[in-house]
Amino acid sequence: MIKKTWLFALVSVISSLSWADVNTVKTNLNQLHPKLKIENIQTTEMKGIYSGLMDNQVVYIGEDAQHILIGSMFRLSDQKNITKDLVLKQNSIDWKKLPLQDAVKIVRGNGKRQIAVFSDPNCPYCKQLETELNKLNNVTIYTFIYPIKTQSVAISKQIFCESDPALAWSNLIGKGVQPRSTKACANPVERNLSLGKSLGLNGTPTIIFSNGFKAMGAYPALEIEKIWKELGL
Repeated sequence: MIKKTWLFALVSVISSLSWADVNTVKTNLNQLHPKLKIENIQTTEMKGIYSGLMDNQVVYIGEDAQHILIGSMFRLSDQKNITKDLVLKQNSIDWKKLPLQDAVKIVRGNGKRQIAVFSDPNCPYCKQLETELNKLNNVTIYTFIYPIKTQSVAISKQIFCESDPALAWSNLIGKGVQPRSTKACANPVERNLSLGKSLGLNGTPTIIFSNGFKAMGAYPALEIEKIWKELGL
């Protein structure tokens, strides 16, 4: 049930507003708070309230740019969580456009559920995520080796020179075992770097679910399972 304090906060803000448009909100923000970075400002179902993205979080702002609301917006008629839909929309990419052939593929169980992971071999949080991924079953994991650390580029390329890149990656990220091959070979590392930049991935690890939802960070296995359930995947 929606908390009364949240409803009262919305009502108090709305009552002080006159209707405007997205451009008005942007203008007011630039004039009043030029250092505040709110992206993707758009209208919502509630007149006078606009949604935006600040630090990868959905926020709501009034047209006068004097107040910001953080929390979930529900539609009373059917209790639909509008914010949840916005989060999915704001943090999604087109899964079908991912060049999965450039990823290291690992299948567990029936492999029915799918995720893509962008990971740097020298990223401590990536190593933490790998431990959690090992707890998942009935999943296909596509790992795009994404060496955003300069010292990770050479070793990332070596992975693809091994007879079993998937095993080599697991040994490296999970056990610290260096790949044995020292020869040069064809690899997708530069393409992965270009892909990640085009998707706006400025950090690792990043998880992309098969519906395109993007989540950054070393999520515990239980949280990944919960996201699958909530997204119906």
